[in-house]
Amino acid sequence: MSITTLDLRGRDLIILPTEPEIHLPFPELLHTLFGTYLPANILASFVQDKRHHFLRTLPMHFSSIKQALQQQKMPFTIAFEERPALEHPTQLALEPRPYQEEALTNWLAAGSTGVVVLPTGAGKTFVAAMAIHETGLKTLAVVPTIDLLQQWRGALAAALALPIDEIGIFGGGEKDLRPVTIITYDSAALYPRELRHFGLLIFDECHHLPAPTYRLIAESAFTPLRLGLSATPERSDMAHMDLDELIGPEVYRRSPAELTAGRFLAQYEEKRVDIALSSVDEARYNEQRRIFRSFLQRRHIVLRSPEDFQQKLIYMSARDPEARAAMLAWREARNIAMNAPAKYTEIETLLRLHATDQVLLFSEYNAVVEEISRRFCIPNITYKTPAEERRTILDRFRSGQYTKLATGRVLNEGVDVPDCRVAIIVSGNSTKREYIQRLGRILRPKEGQAQLYELITGGTTEEEISRRRR
Repeated sequence: MSITTLDLRGRDLIILPTEPEIHLPFPELLHTLFGTYLPANILASFVQDKRHHFLRTLPMHFSSIKQALQQQKMPFTIAFEERPALEHPTQLALEPRPYQEEALTNWLAAGSTGVVVLPTGAGKTFVAAMAIHETGLKTLAVVPTIDLLQQWRGALAAALALPIDEIGIFGGGEKDLRPVTIITYDSAALYPRELRHFGLLIFDECHHLPAPTYRLIAESAFTPLRLGLSATPERSDMAHMDLDELIGPEVYRRSPAELTAGRFLAQYEEKRVDIALSSVDEARYNEQRRIFRSFLQRRHIVLRSPEDFQQKLIYMSARDPEARAAMLAWREARNIAMNAPAKYTEIETLLRLHATDQVLLFSEYNAVVEEISRRFCIPNITYKTPAEERRTILDRFRSGQYTKLATGRVLNEGVDVPDCRVAIIVSGNSTKREYIQRLGRILRPKEGQAQLYELITGGTTEEEISRRRR
C-alpha cells in the first residue's frame, strides 16, 4: 500500500502523497487525504508545489494533520523525529513551591500546551525547568533579549543540576545548539530550520510572540508541546488572543496579591504621593489640554486605545498642521504633568526616608532619569548606557555598593534586576504590564515590608494614567 510522507523543509511542513493521489485535482486531493477531519483554516493554508508535486503548509499544523490522516485511515510516515528526547536524565535541584506544582499540573493536563501567568519574582524560570524535567524532551527556550540568554542559562543549569556548558546559547553572536538551548526571539525568527531539533518550546515573556515577525517562530515549529510564560500576557492591540493558537490556552494564573498572601512573595504597600503644579505650570497645562481637546471635538475624533491615537492623530499629524499642533499640545501637557518640578522635592524626601534601603526610581522619560541622576548623584541606566557599564552598575547595586538606581523603560523586562525594598515610580505609562513589572522588582521574598511609591500630579491626566495601569 502507498504511504504518504510528512517532512519538514525550510519553514514548511510538506505532505508528499503517493500514486495515484498525487495526480488528483487539488480539492479532491485534500478530501482524499483528510476527509472532513481538518478545520477550514488549516485546509486554506495548503499550497500545492507544482514542480515537486507535494503540499506545503505551516509546521504548526502538524498535530492536526497527523490526527486527520489517522481518522481518514490514510497510511503515512513521518520523516523527522517527532519527540526528540534528552540524552541524559535531569533532576530538579530545588523543591517546587505549591503554586509552581499546580501550574505544571495544569499545563500537563492541557496536553503540555498553554500559558502560565505568574508575577515577576515568582519563579517562572523554575516552572520551565520543571516542564523540561517532566517531558524529558530536547528544549528550546525563546527569550526577548541578549541579556536573558546567560540569565536563563544559569537558572536552568542550577534548577536541573546540569553543567552550564551543557546548555546552548543561540544569539548575540553565538550559535551553540545543545539538547537544551536558549535563543533570542530575533534569532529564532531568522533560523527556522533549527526549530525541528526540539520537542518542547518555551516562550519567555510570551506577550512578544504575536508580533508579526515573531509569530513566525510558532508557525514554523512542528511540536505541539509549548509553554508560554508571562507576568502580563495582555496586549493593548488585543493580539494576545492569538496566543491560544500560537501556544495554547491560559492554563494557570496567580496575581502578586495572591502570592503575597501565601508568603511566597514579599509583603508590600503601595502609596500614592500627590504632587501639585505651580500656578504657572497649571495654566500652561490647561492651555495645552484645551488645544488638544478642541481639535478632537472639531474633527469628531474619539480615541479609545493607543492604536486609535497612532492612527487618528500621529499619522494625521504628518500631513495636517492642525493635527500636528494638537499632537504637540498633548505631548507638552503630558510632559508638564509627568515631570512636575515638585516631584524632585518629593524624591529628595523619599531618598532621605529610605537612606539605608535599596531604592529603584523609574521614569517614563530618559531626560528625567538623567536629571535625577545629576541632582542626587546616583547612577542611572537608560537605553544609551553601554552593555558593559550596565552590567557593572547592576552588579554594584546587587552587592550593595550602590543603594540607589534611576532608570527608564530599559529595565522593565528582559533584565535580571537585583532585588530591592523600595521602588519609586516618578512617571509611567498606562499599561498594566509596566506597573506589574515595576512592582515585581520589590516582590522577591524578604524580611519586612516592601514599598512602592507613585508620584501623581493632581488635576492632570496622570491621575487617569495611574488608575488604568492599576
